[in-house]
Amino acid sequence: MDTHALLPNQRALFDIPEGISYLNCAYMSPLPRSSLTAGAAGLASKAQPWTISPPQFFETAEDIRVLAALLFNADSDDLAIVPSASYGLAVAAKNLKVQAGQNIIVLADQFPSNFYVWKDLARQQDGRLVTVPRPADGDWTRVLLESIDDQTAIAALPHCHWTDGTLVDLAAIREALDRVGAALVVDLTQSLGAMEFDTALVRPDFAVAAAYKWLLGPYSIGLLYVSPQHQQGTPIEHSWTSRIDAVHFSELTRYRADFAEGARRFDVGEKANFGLLPVLLNSLKLIKNWRVERIQPTLGAMTNIITERAANLGLDVVSAPYRADHFVGLRFPQGLPKDLADCLARNKVYVSIRGDSVRVTPHLYTTAADIEQFFSALKKSI
Repeated sequence: MDTHALLPNQRALFDIPEGISYLNCAYMSPLPRSSLTAGAAGLASKAQPWTISPPQFFETAEDIRVLAALLFNADSDDLAIVPSASYGLAVAAKNLKVQAGQNIIVLADQFPSNFYVWKDLARQQDGRLVTVPRPADGDWTRVLLESIDDQTAIAALPHCHWTDGTLVDLAAIREALDRVGAALVVDLTQSLGAMEFDTALVRPDFAVAAAYKWLLGPYSIGLLYVSPQHQQGTPIEHSWTSRIDAVHFSELTRYRADFAEGARRFDVGEKANFGLLPVLLNSLKLIKNWRVERIQPTLGAMTNIITERAANLGLDVVSAPYRADHFVGLRFPQGLPKDLADCLARNKVYVSIRGDSVRVTPHLYTTAADIEQFFSALKKSI
C-alpha cells in the first residue's frame, strides 16, 4: 500500500465529541458539519418561497448527478434521484422480465430491501428465488458462479455483504451472466463512496445506493444508475418534473409525452427537496475532494489494524481478498456475548450486531484512540 495515498484524519469536519468511538458508518454516517449547514440553508429557503425560482427545482439535482457520476464512472444522464434503495430496486424490478421457471439469485442474509422485491417478482412471474448459501471461506464469487445457469434471469447482489463486508467480484459475475443472457442489479448502499466502482467494468443493468451511509448524506435520498438500454423503460410514478421542459412552469398544462433525457424519467416526485439535496451535494463535494481512490486505502489501513487485533483475541475475521477494505465483521467462535452492543455503548463505543457478526465500520473521522477504546471495551465485554 502506498502510504502517501492515505488521507489525514478528518474528525474536525464532524460533530463527534471527544471520547465517542463511532465505528458504525455502515449503520448511518454522521453528517459533516458543512453538509448540515447547507441543509439548514436549503430548508430555510422554504420560509420565503418567493425567493425560490423555477430553475432551483432542478439545479441542485443536476449538480448532484454530475458529482455522483464520478463515483459510478458513468454519465450524469444515467442517474436518477430516488428516495431510497428500495425505490430504485422497485424501478429495476418493474423494468426487468422473468420467464416462468427462471430464477432470480440473491445472497443468504441479504438486506431485506434487496430481497423482498425479488421474492415478489418471482411470485408474480412464476419464477424462482434462489438464495446462495454463505461460503465458509467468504468467497461469494465462487458460489455465485456455481449457481448461475441457463435458467438465471437476474442476479440481485451487493458489492459487499451488509453484515460483514465480504466481497462479490461483480465483474466476474457480469461475465457469467452475459453467457446466459441474464441481468445484473447491484445494491451499492454499503460501498459507494468508500469503495471504487466502475459501471464500464461491471455493466450493471441497474445500480442503487442510499445516501445515508458511505455517501455521508441524509436519510431519504439515494442514487439510481440506469443502463442506457433501460432508459426508455417505465417509471413507477409520473412526476411532472420528469417531463421535458418542465422548468417552464407557465406551460405545464401543455402536457408532454416526452420524458426528460436519460434516466431522469425515473426520478422520484418532488426530487427538488430543498432540505435534503443540499446536504447530499455538499457531502459529494467532500468525497470528490478526498477521492475514493484515497478513501479506500485509508479505511483499509484502519480495518487491517482492527482485523489483526481481533484475530489476536481469537475472533474469526474474513481476510483479504474476500473482505472490503472499509468493512469488518467479527465473529465469536463460541457465539456472541450477551448484550454486547449495549455493553460497548456504555463505554461510548458504537458498532452494530448484524446476524452473528459484530460489524465494525470506521471512516475518516476515526482515530487511533477510537480503535484503542473499542478494543479496551471489547475485552471488558467478553
